[in-house]
Amino acid sequence: MIRVLVADDQILVRGGLRALLERADDIEVVGEAGDGAEAIALTRAHRPDVVLMDIRMPGTDGLTATRRILADDRLPGVRVLMLTTFELDEYVYSALHAGASGFLLKDIEPEELRQAVRTVARGDAMLAPTVTRRLIAAFVGRAAGPAVPAASLAALTQREREVVTLVAAGLSNEEIGVRLTMSPATAKTHVNRAMVKLGARDRAQLVVFAYQSGLTGLPPSR
Repeated sequence: MIRVLVADDQILVRGGLRALLERADDIEVVGEAGDGAEAIALTRAHRPDVVLMDIRMPGTDGLTATRRILADDRLPGVRVLMLTTFELDEYVYSALHAGASGFLLKDIEPEELRQAVRTVARGDAMLAPTVTRRLIAAFVGRAAGPAVPAASLAALTQREREVVTLVAAGLSNEEIGVRLTMSPATAKTHVNRAMVKLGARDRAQLVVFAYQSGLTGLPPSR
């Protein structure tokens, strides 16, 4: 079972998300939080696989809660999937930089919601390619955060650089394989090696690092 914690300040939204998720035989909602502080406490108590986190909540918001959860050494297996109403929400970039595994718009279809939770639970990122490209391109130049060390970039092979660039463009392993004439498994191996070398928590952070370092062709983040 995939264990999910739902965090949203609107009780009807939480109830609706719970109902949609629990229609799947492989997903269990282990708790509901009304703000970021409660989300942190319940995450520590229940150790869910995935936290479905609203960005905008009163008090401790979803971004702050995400940072605290993902920085907690006691919660190494927890992944955060952000919820937002707006495609271009600058908080989303910050959430990805903090280690969130992706984001969803609140008007997502029910089966897409369940599939997104499954995707994140198995360690992949949930990134809508067109939205992600627009969002990160819009905010990468003014988002705070440490730059990618030059030594880490230098450690990437040319093929790994190519793969990271395609990940940042929103391509799946299958699509990368077609583009670079390799199997999806080989593409995944290159992705995983690049993540290790760059210290990326998952594919979502790899996208952020690609934009920060200038691998995408955009000016590096300052």
